[in-house]
Amino acid sequence: MALRRGKEGGEGERWLEVDASMTGTLTFKDPVNLQINGRFEGTLDTKGALSIGPKAQVKATIHGEAITVGGTVQGDIRATTRVELLPSAKVSGKITSPRVIMQDGAILQGTLDMAGGGDSGWIGVDELARYLEVEPATVVQWAQSGRLPGQRQGEQWRFERSRIEEWLAQEKINK
Repeated sequence: MALRRGKEGGEGERWLEVDASMTGTLTFKDPVNLQINGRFEGTLDTKGALSIGPKAQVKATIHGEAITVGGTVQGDIRATTRVELLPSAKVSGKITSPRVIMQDGAILQGTLDMAGGGDSGWIGVDELARYLEVEPATVVQWAQSGRLPGQRQGEQWRFERSRIEEWLAQEKINK
């Protein structure tokens, strides 16, 4: 792993680069700018910017904020802000993001689910628990008590992203 200051996000911005082959789960609770240049297999759960370099080969489930793909990815990608596929990108799997930029030459073999249509403005307990950095049981408890805005659909709780953002802003003001 290496730390660099780069042009990619502006002068002075730091990027953590992974050039090795890795297997497992890589989770970042705090925002970090991560670039994968080698091989990775497993789960990537990041906050901040994630870049999959043009020579990278990734077999993983990827969750993040802003994700740029230049290499090969086999697995599902879920981004909260955007996914960008560079001309050298080859993705096999489902991409879920409110914004997707696909440059000429990029290849997607799979499906695309962009927020704003269907059920994509809603999230489940597990995804909300990851986002809030709490246990899923805590999310359910807060929802059942009325502390957290959510809707019960059968046996499952669903949460509207925009209402969760409003709730978070209100919680910060009250502290």
